[in-house]
Amino acid sequence: MTTQAWLVAGVRTPFARADGPLRKRDTIGLSVPVAEAMARQLRPNDRPDVVVWGTVMQSLAVSNIAREVVLDARLDPSTPAFSTVLACSTSMIAVFEAAGMLREGLDLALCGGVESMSRVQLGLTQGLSDVIRRASQARSVGERIDRIAELRWSDVRLYVPSVTNRATGKSMGEHCEEMAKQWKIARADQDRIALESHQRAVRAMGAGFFDDLVIGIDDVSKDAIPRADTSAEKLATLKPAFDRARGRGTSRETDATITAGNASPLTDGAAAVWVATDAGLARLPAGRACVRLVDWEIAAVDIFHEGLLMAPAFAIPRLLARHGLTLDAIDLWEIHEAFAAQVLCNVAALESEDFLRERVRITARLGKFPWERFNPNGGSVAIGHPFGATGARILSQAVKELRAMGPGKRAVVSICADGGLGTVALLAT
Repeated sequence: MTTQAWLVAGVRTPFARADGPLRKRDTIGLSVPVAEAMARQLRPNDRPDVVVWGTVMQSLAVSNIAREVVLDARLDPSTPAFSTVLACSTSMIAVFEAAGMLREGLDLALCGGVESMSRVQLGLTQGLSDVIRRASQARSVGERIDRIAELRWSDVRLYVPSVTNRATGKSMGEHCEEMAKQWKIARADQDRIALESHQRAVRAMGAGFFDDLVIGIDDVSKDAIPRADTSAEKLATLKPAFDRARGRGTSRETDATITAGNASPLTDGAAAVWVATDAGLARLPAGRACVRLVDWEIAAVDIFHEGLLMAPAFAIPRLLARHGLTLDAIDLWEIHEAFAAQVLCNVAALESEDFLRERVRITARLGKFPWERFNPNGGSVAIGHPFGATGARILSQAVKELRAMGPGKRAVVSICADGGLGTVALLAT
């Protein structure tokens, strides 16, 4: 980055389970209240210099959701807007893209994302789509009949999107089960991460931490997923969610460890964050928490031979080594909890000198991970994970947490993403 970039905490909707209290809103319906609330922070007649927005589960009716959000939120229609997508890192990569665009005259970017897992659009198979399209273009009844006659019965079905990797055909949970076995991650440790996530989120909600980060919509004023009544005992009773043998009806003992309790749920929600130069920062309310975006890193792994969600274990060491930092030199760690097992796998890799030397190819010793600095106000297991919104949610949360620590503090924000990808940001006060 050639221009100093600031991150300023934004706002988001409450997060809720799919088919829950936000089920009537599609991606635009969830995004508009967030964009409106962000715009109200600006002076009259001011507007963002650019809007970058994204969603993962695409709608066939919308090709550029960022522009539709600008128009439906009644922002200044002269505001440029473009969409982006990088699975669970969507709104984090939006921030990196905007930071790279900053210059004189482009000082303030509104970045965010959204997911409505309650309103995922079904489609037709490609073969059926092709026949219908060609038949509709036919110039005679006979030609139309010929086109329809090309239809194969195997194509007469709906395409139902699923949370699976296209190349492997496996779900995120199945991939993470493989990672947990490889890194020997215990079920009890996963449940501990999940329990602490809920406890910290519930405590933060009660203390008012989220009050200026969350806006109410549809009579929902707070996150609907964190549970005050969960316990280690309750989590221990849950059955594995991604055990293929059990799913086939067999009764053999299983070593699967990922459950609905230690994985993030399918979630509805939208979130935003500001990216600004010094000049852009002056256009925002003085009371909003802000920190410097010092640096960022993106990594990818071979998903056929490496864990699908292990890219942060490559991105984080490279980022730290570039700045001569160890794990203990970071005052705040905000790590996306796609699964508790995924967090534990990546941390185990970070602490392994063999992994760093042989796989990441750095010689720096990063030391032990400071668990007491990890996700202090809850993570995705408890708060939820709307794919496109998670990056903006975590960044805004980290900005507020880090700012409260005072000057000279650093944070690392890390997100794993489908496709064997990972993005990481280094923040500082």
